[in-house]
Amino acid sequence: MAQSEKFSRYNRVLLEKMSIFLNCEPDFVQESIIDELCTDCGLTKEEAFAFVLSAAVGLDTENVPADRELFERYFPDMLRLLDYDEFAADPYLRTVTVPEKTEGTWELKYEAYKPYEAFACGDLRGFSDGRVVPQIGFFAREFRYPAVLENGREWMLITPNEIVTMREPVRRAHGKVLTFGLGLGYFAFMAARKPEVSSVTVVERDRNVMKLFETYIRPQLPCADKITVLHDDAYRYAEKRMKTGKYDFVFADIWHDPSDGVAAYRKLKKYERLLPKAEFMYWIEPTLQFYL
Repeated sequence: MAQSEKFSRYNRVLLEKMSIFLNCEPDFVQESIIDELCTDCGLTKEEAFAFVLSAAVGLDTENVPADRELFERYFPDMLRLLDYDEFAADPYLRTVTVPEKTEGTWELKYEAYKPYEAFACGDLRGFSDGRVVPQIGFFAREFRYPAVLENGREWMLITPNEIVTMREPVRRAHGKVLTFGLGLGYFAFMAARKPEVSSVTVVERDRNVMKLFETYIRPQLPCADKITVLHDDAYRYAEKRMKTGKYDFVFADIWHDPSDGVAAYRKLKKYERLLPKAEFMYWIEPTLQFYL
């Protein structure tokens, strides 16, 4: 079997296994098991986590050569023990305190990752040999984060994944900024903090989300005067009003994940021609491109 074909198969197998694991039992790995492996076998926490996770997703690394190769080629590039202090020091998390409130079908609250609970943390990572590796993080202690839910479904979370996947768009934001999707206002806040950003216009279609933001989040933001939130549909605004705004930077974040993101990404990309001098970026764009 050619290497490209082999890794193509490994990619599918691993992405499927990790998707099922993260959706069904992300907190399977227990702190006591990790501590025991570290003490008895001299493993690092990442090594111990990798061995337990590989067994949890059904890999037999001792008896099946293909499973052993998949583990050796993918797991070291997939798993990271995250620095709690680094993420807890995020400017948004240090600035905003979220109350537990509801507005219509929307709920504002805190949720938490348990110690050693696995979660996606970053875009899919492609390698020159054909491997496509999901990025999985975990903490050694509980990590609390703000969340917005619609009808019980998580919509916007200020998790390490959100922080990591927003870093590049925030870094590149400049001038007059337009963003589609409000959520908890993470991108709007992080962009507005920058001296080189003169204004941030946010387009949001749900009035309940807007009310949550205006009532509980905006009053806490020191740069709130630079942020304007408009009630409109992203596609309608892009087609009818975006050009008149003369924006320098446009960022879209109106999807949950690739399952609903690919179609929306394709549709929004078509509007770039209406603002040819602006720079456009899209949330989890590197991941979306693997599905095109």
